[in-house]
Amino acid sequence: MNPMTRILLTAFIVITAVMGVGLYVSARDGESAATSQSEGGPQVVRENSHRLNSAPDSDVTFVEFLDFECEGCRAAFPAVEQLRSQYGRQVNFVARYFPMPGHFNGERAARAVEAAAQQGQFEPMYKMMFETQDQWGERQVPADDVFRSFATELGLDMAAWQAAYNSPSTLERIQEDVADGTALGVQGTPTFFLNGERLSIRAYSDLGAAIDRALSE
Repeated sequence: MNPMTRILLTAFIVITAVMGVGLYVSARDGESAATSQSEGGPQVVRENSHRLNSAPDSDVTFVEFLDFECEGCRAAFPAVEQLRSQYGRQVNFVARYFPMPGHFNGERAARAVEAAAQQGQFEPMYKMMFETQDQWGERQVPADDVFRSFATELGLDMAAWQAAYNSPSTLERIQEDVADGTALGVQGTPTFFLNGERLSIRAYSDLGAAIDRALSE
């Protein structure tokens, strides 16, 4: 692990502990989430959820509700990438939008990523947002031009991207994730679920340990 990754992971753990976004769930909560899916209520994963890795022969699914402007999510990003590298053939990794009201450009960033997703470029834009967060995050001015430059850099059809970025249906797609997360008890980001149950983490290694347990069951 290089020094920068180590620093970011440490920051992730500290932010998680201080801000209270490390996610406690009881067995009863996990049962409620699973039940709600079968009854057509809020779902941890939907058919249209964005999958970063697909493991067709596995029923283990790791889900992150995230905000691209969230510093904790940025700190967790290399940790999630490392998990994907290690478990990508065994675990389904899913990302869901949860822009927080206090982040001026969080919803805009989600719309930018969703607009890219409509051209099959979810993952490149997802990565770009976290890799450049320090350029546009924590600012009280619209980052529309910044996000437009990202779409240009990715070689997207800019007319289609711009139309999707401004489309009410794109915002509705994001709000669907937010509604699910809220109903499932998500209050901050990042929030992780594994096989429908929220994870309580105190260190990065807890995520890998939880995956190992799920794979061994």
